[in-house]
Amino acid sequence: MKSNVWRNSVGLEPGDNWKREWAAGILSYFASVYIVMVNAAILHDAGMPLRAGMVATLLTAVTGCLLMAFGGKTPIIVVPGMGINAFFTYTLVHSMKLDWREALAVVVVTGILFAVVAFTSLYRILSEAIPHNLQHAITVGIGLFLTFIGLQKSGIVIAHRTTFVAIGHFSEPAVITSCVTLILALVLFIRGTRGGLLISMIVGTGLAYLLGAAHKPETTGSGHVFSGYGAVFAGMDWSRGISLVFWIAVFLLLLIVVFENIGLISSQTLMAGRPERFKSSLRALSIANIAAGLFGSSPVVAAAESTAGIAAGGKSGLTSLVTGLLFGATFLFIPLLAYVPDSAIAPILIVIGGLMVQNVREMDLSDMTELFPSFLIMVMIPFTYSIVDGMAFGFITYPIVKLAMGKGKDVPPALYGIAGLFVANFALHAFMG
Repeated sequence: MKSNVWRNSVGLEPGDNWKREWAAGILSYFASVYIVMVNAAILHDAGMPLRAGMVATLLTAVTGCLLMAFGGKTPIIVVPGMGINAFFTYTLVHSMKLDWREALAVVVVTGILFAVVAFTSLYRILSEAIPHNLQHAITVGIGLFLTFIGLQKSGIVIAHRTTFVAIGHFSEPAVITSCVTLILALVLFIRGTRGGLLISMIVGTGLAYLLGAAHKPETTGSGHVFSGYGAVFAGMDWSRGISLVFWIAVFLLLLIVVFENIGLISSQTLMAGRPERFKSSLRALSIANIAAGLFGSSPVVAAAESTAGIAAGGKSGLTSLVTGLLFGATFLFIPLLAYVPDSAIAPILIVIGGLMVQNVREMDLSDMTELFPSFLIMVMIPFTYSIVDGMAFGFITYPIVKLAMGKGKDVPPALYGIAGLFVANFALHAFMG
């Protein structure tokens, strides 16, 4: 009887092999654990202490995986999303001038609204309000943006106000480390090596110290693992909670979180043979997003790395439970994670960016009124160094070109309102100087 209760709690069905589920959970962990250091580094760029960013990332991943295990009952791994973390740091903080604590408040509000969407039929309405081409263009644009950030962090590309110059000094230790790590990461990923991104990061870290491209962190090894985290946990700043900028940020983040997760969860539950658990998984993920803001992290997603565990036989929440427990054990290694330098992290951003660009294959660009708005989103996100501005160009252009060609009926009514919000955002920035 107790065995049946346990099996039901994580969604194990007759025929599911618990040993295979354990193996799938372990594989999923090694495929996704690299996100701990990468996400912490991006949060650090927003001004958050690095070690606190690691703790926040781990707590978020553990909570998300447990919610998915017992709430969604699917083998989906929940971690802070790549691309969305870039939106958090480089758009909310750097471009929209929110403090990282104010950005955490945006994450919490977004999570609450996401829960409202997930627990009602609004997720269908919101998903249908944005043309699929624009949805995919956002993913491609963010992928190119991540790639550019990775190239900058690696030292391969230097950004100037007027031009972007590729470095000619490939003799520099940091650039050598990044190039070798990138090549290794690409080879391991293309060959399907389990934990390939993690392996390449470890090798890149070792090479960086060998070549003198990295230095021992000053604070590593001293103090408790949670030292300094108290200022991050529930550290939201609500002082700008009634400002227009705050609510534009919430709206845009909600769009990205909903679009990305609906697509990911739909494909992953189908791959696992549990499509009927789509709603429960979406709801578990929405609650995990509220927790992400409270813990001090950028929003979470149904990790693309979940497919590694599903392909290995994961079908139930036991897989995500095992991965969550392993994330919990990772707290023991936080002092070591601080040793990983940018030159070992940057190549991972480039690889992830390349994977996101694959979404261009899902786009129908035969219609010029679909092509150019999508094209503007894809190129303007990295070129303006702002996901919001990049999205704005495409979302404003879309109804204009449709109306110009007499295709106004092809524009979902809600999209006119969204385009109006982007225009208001531009007007606000112009008014504020």
